[in-house]
Amino acid sequence: MVSLPLIQRFADATRCWRQRRSVVIVAVLSSSCLLVLAGWTFADRRLDSGAGDQPSLLDLLDSVGKRSRDGLKGSPSAPATRAPRSRSWTSPLAHQCEGINQKVLQRLEGLQSRSSTWRRSVEIHPTNFGERVLRDANGRSLDASPRLVVLHETVYGMTSAINTFQTPHPRDEDQVSYHTLIGLDGQVVDLVNPLKRAYGAGFSAFLGEWAVTNGALKGSVNNFALHLSLETPFDGENMQSRHSGYTVRQYDSLALVLSGWLNSFDLPAASITTHRHVDLGGERSDPRSFDWSELQLRLAALGDLCLS
Repeated sequence: MVSLPLIQRFADATRCWRQRRSVVIVAVLSSSCLLVLAGWTFADRRLDSGAGDQPSLLDLLDSVGKRSRDGLKGSPSAPATRAPRSRSWTSPLAHQCEGINQKVLQRLEGLQSRSSTWRRSVEIHPTNFGERVLRDANGRSLDASPRLVVLHETVYGMTSAINTFQTPHPRDEDQVSYHTLIGLDGQVVDLVNPLKRAYGAGFSAFLGEWAVTNGALKGSVNNFALHLSLETPFDGENMQSRHSGYTVRQYDSLALVLSGWLNSFDLPAASITTHRHVDLGGERSDPRSFDWSELQLRLAALGDLCLS
């Protein structure tokens, strides 16, 4: 039989526990938080020092989702998901249903019928393109359908550009590609399926929209853009603001490729813009010396500028 004093001590201890239970719980939780913070600090120091075989931040991100190769590394003090300020875009292409140049139309129709002679596909290294992703770095839904066309220029020759795209680029900041290239002779080289994502623009936006698909990187238009680059003439292989311009054959092929995209993805002509316009870093000026009137002439002939 349990003695009365023992029962009394047990009752007193129970009352004490009930009175101080909240204090004890808070103390236990505080100790747990301190242990977790200490663990994080230790892990961060291990990563910063590069000691051992610990994975990098990009490796960890890669293990939990698809990596984005778009843009430049963002500042840790500025949220990468903040939408950029919208910059207006007024398309140089005008609505046109009349005044069609029949000779241009006949030339383009003849060229289209012989597309196998001037258009081909080339495989590039898989590090230089990827899938269009359906969720951003915060898990929010994205519209990944192609709805923007960005025009570029190569600066150097077609062969140099293709060699670059066929070279493996493990580092995000080195990865680059276009969906299509057009040479000075009008030859078209398709590099990336339009349904996939090419890495044509880094830190970029169009009408205030970009896609942040990796929290460690700034956003870009790549997830919803189609990229097309014109081979630069020889006198443009420099950093000057202008060059002699693109050839008649280039403009013919350009119009046919663009017309195909506009019709396939039901895009308005106003969705065609330039790398210069979407670039947020202020470093891009391509395509230099581009003549919008030449594109107007050809797209009007093809009927792509007579849409309500």
